[in-house]
Amino acid sequence: MCKNILHKFHLLFTIIYLHKIIIKSMKDKILIIDDNKNVLTALEMLLKTEFDNVFTLSNPNSLINTIKRHNIDVVLLDMNFKAGINTGNEGIYWLRQILLQDDTISVIMITAYGDIQLAVKAVKKGAFDFILKPWDNNKLISTLHASLKLRKSKLETDTLKRTTNNLKHELKKTDYKLIWKSNAMQDVMAIVKKVAATDANVLITGENGTGKDLVANELHKYSKRSDEVMVSVDMGAISESLFESELFGHTKGSFTDAKEERAGRFETAQNGTLFLDEIGNLSLSLQAKILVALQNRTITKLGSNKIIPINIRLISATNKNLDTMIADGLFREDLLFRINTITIEIPPLRERGNDILLLANFFLNKYGNKYDKKGLKINQGAAKKLMKYSWPGNVRELQHCIEKTVILTDDKVIGQDSFSLDNNTIRSKEKMQFHTIEEMEKEMILACIKKEKGNMSRVAEKLGITRQTLYNKLKKYGL
Repeated sequence: MCKNILHKFHLLFTIIYLHKIIIKSMKDKILIIDDNKNVLTALEMLLKTEFDNVFTLSNPNSLINTIKRHNIDVVLLDMNFKAGINTGNEGIYWLRQILLQDDTISVIMITAYGDIQLAVKAVKKGAFDFILKPWDNNKLISTLHASLKLRKSKLETDTLKRTTNNLKHELKKTDYKLIWKSNAMQDVMAIVKKVAATDANVLITGENGTGKDLVANELHKYSKRSDEVMVSVDMGAISESLFESELFGHTKGSFTDAKEERAGRFETAQNGTLFLDEIGNLSLSLQAKILVALQNRTITKLGSNKIIPINIRLISATNKNLDTMIADGLFREDLLFRINTITIEIPPLRERGNDILLLANFFLNKYGNKYDKKGLKINQGAAKKLMKYSWPGNVRELQHCIEKTVILTDDKVIGQDSFSLDNNTIRSKEKMQFHTIEEMEKEMILACIKKEKGNMSRVAEKLGITRQTLYNKLKKYGL
């Protein structure tokens, strides 16, 4: 799923980049409208030396058609067209029509000195600026360049908005979803529904492959920010040297390969959700940088002094025990307080009962369609084998197992021999006892204390930890 999302990000932002290049390379198109042919001739001669395309009209009746046909960027519009009428109403009317047609077009009003108040009124109605007759050539050209710059900026902004909306739409079209009926997952989803409506920071914990990213998606889907984008970051995949650039962005020239300014993941997730996956993999120095951003609710791009406020909903995930990492001095306690207002623990697949078969049939249908092997069924013996397996790799392992089986099978009904599972991990549910790392560690400490007759220095030495770390663990386990 992550690769699919990254592909969509890459594709859509490539479209933005290419569209920017197209906009920058567009030929300027100026349209002059004035009933005085001498004015038209003089302006046309002046502007043709400075701009790519200059069009003229002595009557505004064909104005809208001309704009459509030539994709005009800037309109120089006279305030009055009928002899003896100097109210400026005609200019205001045609200004309104132009902006209704395309509000990115820059309109500059042409007016006599005595009609300045009318021109100011036009600016309030949406005109870019006005020029007075007789005009100053240099000032006129400067005004036109500024108006063209604004037009191109508006076009880029419109493109960005459309592309962002497309991106949000594409990210919602994923065919990966949470599938469950078990009581264990029902409890999880009840918490998700309650927490999603708030902006509380959420920490999702659980073994690898349990679907922590899918729970994060559910939190975003049911949140008040669901119309905005959710940006996912695999914290374990970002090198320390690129961390600030990736998370906070950079300015052009801030380092050797920084050829243009770039928004970081925090800024990209503005008003939406930021999902920091595998947050337990961060070094202490990088944890500190994340903490500062979360505390201040601001970021600063690499190479810039400008402070950017951030408005995000933070979701984090890890398969590590962060309390143990804190005791070992590997994770900041103050950062944990920031990210886990609510903690949601995802149960391993082995504790989800018939969800195993529910998921197996879902993947069977999915890959049956993908590899043109529709109508596949799992027989009773195969179902029992799947249910007895401990699934150390959880849902991800089950998914890969079913895909591999679909590819290799030539039968419509899949038997137990079709699944290549490790027999050493298949046992009855009644005999299975799963000890967490914490339980094992607690038992090991107790056994060592008993063996060393309470000599804590010897216990710490035998366990290969410092006395302070040992005392932290004793406090944690209530020993």
